[in-house]
Amino acid sequence: MLNLRLNFSRLNAALALGGVLLLSACGGGNEGANGDLTGNIQIDGSSTVYPITEAVAEEFRNEAEEVRVTVGVSGTGGGMKKFSRGEIDIVNASRSMNANEDELAKSNNISYIELPVAYDGLTVVVHPENDWVKDITVAELKKIWEPAAQGTIKKWNQIRPEWPDQEIHLYGAGVESGTYDYFTEAIVGESHASRGDYTASEDDNVLVQGVSTDPYALGFFGYAYYDENKEKLKAVPVDDQNDSNGAGAIMPSLETVKDGSYAPLSRPLFIYVSSKATARPEVVQFVNFYLDNAAQLSEEVGYIPMPAEKYEEQKQKFQQFVGDTGSSDAKQ
Repeated sequence: MLNLRLNFSRLNAALALGGVLLLSACGGGNEGANGDLTGNIQIDGSSTVYPITEAVAEEFRNEAEEVRVTVGVSGTGGGMKKFSRGEIDIVNASRSMNANEDELAKSNNISYIELPVAYDGLTVVVHPENDWVKDITVAELKKIWEPAAQGTIKKWNQIRPEWPDQEIHLYGAGVESGTYDYFTEAIVGESHASRGDYTASEDDNVLVQGVSTDPYALGFFGYAYYDENKEKLKAVPVDDQNDSNGAGAIMPSLETVKDGSYAPLSRPLFIYVSSKATARPEVVQFVNFYLDNAAQLSEEVGYIPMPAEKYEEQKQKFQQFVGDTGSSDAKQ
């Protein structure tokens, strides 16, 4: 049985070393003298998807010791740029590829496949000493985060009169992050649109540190980072104000994200694999291994696994992609 629990300090170490974590020793070529796989697999992108991919890569090391897997953390946007220029094999993404990224990929003759690997619930958090925010509505979050709020919505009591006459200190994902894109689209109504006067970071651990030390803070990031730090953060139930379901404010959890009741902040997480990369057997084996183990490992690091049949569906789709792109010799 795989028995891995994410150590989030590894992400800080990766960022401190320029955003790349070296996960195993390498050799040259694709096949060693004893028939074992060798080679390099380069991955970059979302800090949200990073914990899952890092966990998979560590376990893959036991299967293919001579394959070197490097995982960078430059945000979904930064990773997509590298992927669309052909600089990396796989990109971690907390949103789907956008039209500009797709156009760049096509201009560089790069075809790709999108593979969902888990679910996440963006979590709104406050300091544990915050005893006034029992829940928050999507409309109130929009009032806080929309571009027009900059310079005008500064205090808690501007959201609800009974809340304190104190400044709100905001923390959120950097603009290169897929988390930022998803949050702004779900809450503000337009992707990549928000006020700019907040503490932004591509490193979710920076946001955790900020909110956990500031009694007047409010922030958002992926569920796994809340789950790993729940002793020093307080999650806020979100009310999507959908009268038809009558659910009211919903707390993010493995169950509410999986069943879709935590709306509108539940989302899928992805990896993208380029067709050029699938010409190499070590990449094909790694992706198959990823899909075989993502359910267990995603849950172990605090995310929500997809149903078993969904992973099988993605694996079949990937094998079809490998065949269609002329890389059938790389199939495992």
